[in-house]
Amino acid sequence: MFNKRISIFTGHFGSGKTEVAVNYAIRLASEGKQTAIVDFDIVNPFFRTADVKEELENLNIKVITPLFANTNVDVPAIPPEVSMLFEKKEYFVVFDVGGDDLGAKVLSRYREEILDDIFELFFVINTKRPMTDTVSKIEEMIRDIELSSRLQITKLINNTNLLAHTRVEDILEGQKLVQAVSERTNIPVGFISGFEENVYALQRLTDMKTLSMKKLIKLPWE
Repeated sequence: MFNKRISIFTGHFGSGKTEVAVNYAIRLASEGKQTAIVDFDIVNPFFRTADVKEELENLNIKVITPLFANTNVDVPAIPPEVSMLFEKKEYFVVFDVGGDDLGAKVLSRYREEILDDIFELFFVINTKRPMTDTVSKIEEMIRDIELSSRLQITKLINNTNLLAHTRVEDILEGQKLVQAVSERTNIPVGFISGFEENVYALQRLTDMKTLSMKKLIKLPWE
């Protein structure tokens, strides 16, 4: 689950992919891996990895953010340090990619480097969001991201949630939908992600791998 050098997280707006990516990077670092996280979200000005840069750096995680991140300028400028990470094989690298197909286009720029490495391309799904609440909608989103990135998604992640109102039953219900997508697309489910209190209960109810998360990304109105 945490053995690929490059881990890429994609997903529709509201899927919670940034929260998953950040917690995934923290998990890598906790296992003693030299870790870097790249904020590739050049589309959405909210929910950015840059918001928790200080916390991540305090855990010795290298954070690379787009030029002008967290300013009132939104320009798709990718820092040169990104290319360096493909050369520095000692790093385990997490990419937090902008929502849906438009954000995924940035990946196509590094397609050859990614394919030459050991990678996982995750698609994060929150089945409680209107754009990803049916099998057909999720399949369409997967096709769009694959077309834009020119890469194939390798694993699905069930990140079904209703923020603080999430129940274990909601996550298990979402898992049924994600599993149905898996069977239709032949893309395996990598793991279920959720906040600590729910994951503890899930581990007693399912054999699926889980990622226990702490809430780090603040909502715009918080």
